[in-house]
Amino acid sequence: MPRIKFQTLTEQMFYILLCLNTECCGMDIMDKIPAMTSGRVIVGSGTLYNLLDQFAKDGIIRETKAEGRRRSYLLTDKGKGLLEQEYQRLSHQMMDYRRIFGEE
Repeated sequence: MPRIKFQTLTEQMFYILLCLNTECCGMDIMDKIPAMTSGRVIVGSGTLYNLLDQFAKDGIIRETKAEGRRRSYLLTDKGKGLLEQEYQRLSHQMMDYRRIFGEE
């Protein structure tokens, strides 16, 4: 059975959407993600722009302005819901881990 698109997010998807809580362009996102993750997560330009295009087509983000090739985006309500859903999923995984390893 095929995976439903955006049912779960990759780490790169999660951080791109997290950045778009405030208006950003692609270069801003490429700078913000390594800064917020202490260099643990890096998103290449091909991956970033492909995901931005997919997110925009699905109404998860919206383009806010375009200046030449530079485009800025912002998270939509649908995107905020998707990000919250992923946060809850990850939180449940952490709770399961703590329960299994006796860290409650």
